[in-house]
Amino acid sequence: MRIVYFTHSLASCWNHGNAHFLRGVLDELAERGHDVRAFEPENAWSLSNLLADHGPEGLAAYREKYPRLSSTVYAAGADPAEMVDGADLVIVHEWNEPELVAAVGALRKSGAPFHLLFHDTHHRAVSAPEEMQRFDLSAYDGVLAFGETLSEVYRGWGWEGRVWTWHEAADIRRFHPPETDADRQGLVWIGNWGDGERTEELERFLFAPARAAGLPLDIYGVRYPQEAKDTLARYGATYHGWAPNARAPEIFAQALATVHVPRRYYTTILPGIPTIRVFEALACGIPLVAAPWEDAEHLFRPGTDYLVARDREEMERHLKALAADPALRVSLAASGLETIRARHTCAHRVDELLGIAAQVAGRTDKDMRKTA
Repeated sequence: MRIVYFTHSLASCWNHGNAHFLRGVLDELAERGHDVRAFEPENAWSLSNLLADHGPEGLAAYREKYPRLSSTVYAAGADPAEMVDGADLVIVHEWNEPELVAAVGALRKSGAPFHLLFHDTHHRAVSAPEEMQRFDLSAYDGVLAFGETLSEVYRGWGWEGRVWTWHEAADIRRFHPPETDADRQGLVWIGNWGDGERTEELERFLFAPARAAGLPLDIYGVRYPQEAKDTLARYGATYHGWAPNARAPEIFAQALATVHVPRRYYTTILPGIPTIRVFEALACGIPLVAAPWEDAEHLFRPGTDYLVARDREEMERHLKALAADPALRVSLAASGLETIRARHTCAHRVDELLGIAAQVAGRTDKDMRKTA
């Protein structure tokens, strides 16, 4: 099957978490013999920032770890007709311009034979619904939403029966425990500062408990203003700046544990949606402690795959216990890894995607026969 995916960027993971999942999924599809093609816009915001900060060398880890993946850059206003020529399935990510979304939809509406899905991996449907309403999805066959609560939003918008919950997952070919476990020290947190969506939570569930537990804390990520860097310095945390996601397993392998601090929207109006870092951390066999977060879809086994801290004091107790108890660390790492390998790999998501594509194709064929 020929599959075309329109992404913001496949090459850059600079503040672009969807690139993590997309790389794993496309690589898995290619491994199975599918013809996979990715397209990204010229001067994509993520890639431009990556190159400005790190130059071409910033792409080295991606190219080393994903040698068979590549993407084609298109100019603003380009006609997507040639890009989708011969495609069986086309997927358009929501971090694309409305004009591109509409143009691909227009091809489908005019009779193009491919099936067409919209992929939403963000909270804008509830945090900025006016932005999502700019997308013309009238010709799309369905929506892939990265959590059930987001799927519910789309059902409320009239997509009942045409929206599928398609969670992110771990690329276990690259995200796995180290072959030899070296000496681990302190805590690590890989994440972007963002736009004030979890500032207070980071201080309460990461910075303060790490200091109180006497554990060194290493921070990796982007979009840290000077105020944020001053906060890290005040708590004694070490800020390393951006790290390519392909190097995250090496970073996780150096630490005793990591912490999940979800953005506020994923604990309030879109509960139950884990970020890609949860899947990746557990796949790497590093013990994880989560700030208050409801696993509403029962994706994991809270308390077994990871620990949950309801407040700052409990987070501090969990971190001290992990530092002092090697058996606890081994148990959590093994359980989390077991759940990932059983349910949450990119191979699982490819199976789901191919099943969704078959459903869409079957429904479309039936609709065509009805109107013939």
